[in-house]
Amino acid sequence: MDSIYHTRRYLASFDSRSLPQMFTDCLVIGSGIAGLRAAIEAGKFGQVTVLTKRGVFESNTAYAQGGVAVVLRGDEHDDLELHVADTIKVGCGLNDLEVVRRVINHGPESVRELIEWGARFDSEGGELDLGREAGHSASRVIHAQGDATGREIVRTLLKRMGRFDKIRIIEDHYVIDLLTDENRCLGALVYSDQAGLQVLWAKQTILATGGCGRVYQETTNPEVATGDGVAMAWRAGAVLQDMEMIQFHPTTLYVAGASRALITEALRGEGAYLVDKNGERFMPEYHEDAELAPRDVVSRSIIRQMEKTSSRYVFLDARHLGCDYLTKRFPNITELCESFGIDASKDLIPVRPSAHYMIGGVKVDVQARTNIDGLLACGEVTCSGLHGANRLASNSLLEGLVFGYVAGQTAGRQLVEHSASMQSFEIQSRGAAATDLGQVDLQDIRNALRAMLWRRVGIERSEEGLSETMEAFGFWGRYMLDKTFDRPLGWEAQNMLTLAYLISRSARTRCESRGVHFRKDFPARDDKNWLRHILVCRISPTCEGGVTQHFL
Repeated sequence: MDSIYHTRRYLASFDSRSLPQMFTDCLVIGSGIAGLRAAIEAGKFGQVTVLTKRGVFESNTAYAQGGVAVVLRGDEHDDLELHVADTIKVGCGLNDLEVVRRVINHGPESVRELIEWGARFDSEGGELDLGREAGHSASRVIHAQGDATGREIVRTLLKRMGRFDKIRIIEDHYVIDLLTDENRCLGALVYSDQAGLQVLWAKQTILATGGCGRVYQETTNPEVATGDGVAMAWRAGAVLQDMEMIQFHPTTLYVAGASRALITEALRGEGAYLVDKNGERFMPEYHEDAELAPRDVVSRSIIRQMEKTSSRYVFLDARHLGCDYLTKRFPNITELCESFGIDASKDLIPVRPSAHYMIGGVKVDVQARTNIDGLLACGEVTCSGLHGANRLASNSLLEGLVFGYVAGQTAGRQLVEHSASMQSFEIQSRGAAATDLGQVDLQDIRNALRAMLWRRVGIERSEEGLSETMEAFGFWGRYMLDKTFDRPLGWEAQNMLTLAYLISRSARTRCESRGVHFRKDFPARDDKNWLRHILVCRISPTCEGGVTQHFL
């Protein structure tokens, strides 16, 4: 039924010898926090080319309102070990302890480096403001301009990159596939409206394409987050891990007919609380930490309260914080609400959960290496083992900083050790003739798969819904993946379908509830049988049918 997902290698038909050729020492795909930090580090060793399919500020990082979780000063209330313990607790047993310690221990150095480079984090009296967010047992989250942390970090990293003559950024270039030969990555097949298909050969390739929130109907992610990096890694033969683990953010602004917009967790950390349509606060009934419970708990609690009260949303009450405080501390959220006629100091804010963060992804080791030679990965596109089964709030930007540095360092060392000049190779892909976009309603297919994934593979799942989903994706796969498109709209749709299939298949395999993965038919956590990762690989001979399971 689903063999098409395992047999398709390249999405485009091409002959590398007949295409325009570009060469670089290190190719970085993606312009979020992880990709930019990797480029800065790799730029110390050789020429770096950063490709991004839209502008440099179109990434999950740039839209991140939340902050960076980091222990910058030890006191009686917080230290590095407490941050480690919080991360492990929220991760529900699937964290890699070595990775957790590495990221958290290197966090302070990485953040101080950002500050040295000009990052303007919020402070008062010479001390950084420390916020509290869900799952944290202490206040350790730093922000910039209240709720514009991600954009400030991107600005800082881009400014730093300007100091390196050997780093160039190329915008509006869509990476279709990774080019490989005998399990070695050689670069990428690239498309732009101006030049068409091109081949970019690279000695080292760093995948930093971010997440896949756009495969869900309800999401906080920008339009670029379609899971392209994971899909191209899958086709190239990379091992993927924990694809069933998708984190849903509890509070996104819900206005019928409008796209979802994140209402940062920091607002709840500052004292805002959730009420239902009757004005009743409900989170204390579901968890002792109420609104500051882990995100999976808050998301499920909201869904159940919506069902209990027959409502499509609940409300976030921040009125008691006052107009002046909200305007100063959360200027972007205040402005966003005002654009819909909502005065956060006087009105309740309608919210509901949305897909937010991809915890699973390309499996990497502590050096950011994948199972494919010459291919590194960092950031949300990966599964590093930091987050386990549920990401601790504001640990993602921290991971991007640390693993971006690690990926750049690893690539740089490889460039030094293997200093031979880059050469071109002969790679061909012969598929069907290009499909006329008029023959396929791509937007309808995207909408249908996003709706199905939201209904059947969302916050709560079951065998019945997952079985229905797999049957539908089997049909859509045969219909969509045997076609050859010649524009990003078609390639994106194929990537989204591939991601939806992989998420659904892994979710159906894990017959328990753990962290963000909740099965209504298996509501209990089962450490005896399921304290393990689910690994998937398109071509690995050790993965029967492309799926294997690995015990911790």
